[in-house]
Amino acid sequence: MHQPFSASCPCGNLSVRGEFSRPANEYTPRACDCEFCRKHGATYVSDPEGALAIHCRSNADTLRYRQGSGTAEFLLCRRCGVLAGVLWSDEGKSYAALNARILDNPATLGAAQPASPRQLPLDERKDRWRRLWFADVRITQDTTD
Repeated sequence: MHQPFSASCPCGNLSVRGEFSRPANEYTPRACDCEFCRKHGATYVSDPEGALAIHCRSNADTLRYRQGSGTAEFLLCRRCGVLAGVLWSDEGKSYAALNARILDNPATLGAAQPASPRQLPLDERKDRWRRLWFADVRITQDTTD
């Protein structure tokens, strides 16, 4: 059973379509305790069996930001400031976790739980991303700018 979902930043520059492989209420967003994620109020949801398509309407208004270990990229809208998610590539494959707070209907998810991935060594963090994050990720952008 695949359950479709949609998400976007408030201004619509970043829009997301995806599918969960299970009912949404079976997903528990992870509230990362690093300073960057806390200050953005981000909680992350992902599904290695699901799919995620991110569309950037304006590349000029989209920011990819690396912090911490510099391994993953945070995707933010420059126009409205919203953190949409986090991306990581490994051997030509893209992985992502979505900020659950940008979902059109985040109330369907379980309650957020604390997570502390920054405490893990980098190799363990990458293994965790491979196990937990969306592994079927497509990113598109308009070519008008």
